Amino acid sequence: MTENSTLSVSPAGLSPAERHRLIAGAFTDRVLGTRDWDAPTPVAGWAARDVVRHLCEWFAGFLEASGGPALPHGPSVDDDPAGAWQVHAGAVQQLLDDPATAAHILRNPHVGELSVTNATDMIYTADVFMHTWDLARATGQDDRLDPAFCAQLVDGMAQMEDVLRSSGQYGPAVAVPAGADAQTRLLGFIGRDPHWRPEPS
Repeated sequence: MTENSTLSVSPAGLSPAERHRLIAGAFTDRVLGTRDWDAPTPVAGWAARDVVRHLCEWFAGFLEASGGPALPHGPSVDDDPAGAWQVHAGAVQQLLDDPATAAHILRNPHVGELSVTNATDMIYTADVFMHTWDLARATGQDDRLDPAFCAQLVDGMAQMEDVLRSSGQYGPAVAVPAGADAQTRLLGFIGRDPHWRPEPS
């Protein structure tokens, strides 16, 4: 296992801009610590580079489809996953740090009208947080997530489980033991096997 910085401050109590800075920074640590971009991940059919591809592509598409600003494109994820992620993460942070773009109203049939800040915080930053586990577990890095934010996410998502399941974005829940910790409960809720490990090479 490589050494990564763990979150010394919980994202649960921060502003959206600071929460993204912290969570994206932790994901960047795992990106920079990845040595095998073809390593399989807990997401069926995805290699490590596909985790980065997903995060770089879907949110940029969501912003543009919702009348938001276009994000700059970095290098191809196939050629330079780390470079692609760093350009993308920096661009999202700039949106949140600039009051004009942060307040811009997005209009999307699935989420209604939300500011860039609220949309990013609600549907994107949490996604980066959860995918940090996927990349870390796939590549043998520190896969511990902040327990307070795990609890906040899983408790909130459980209240809208039917909507989330019907969206197709989450697979069937994986059963976890009664009394499991917040990270295990979150992983099971989003359809991850908390005990998943890569097959020995």
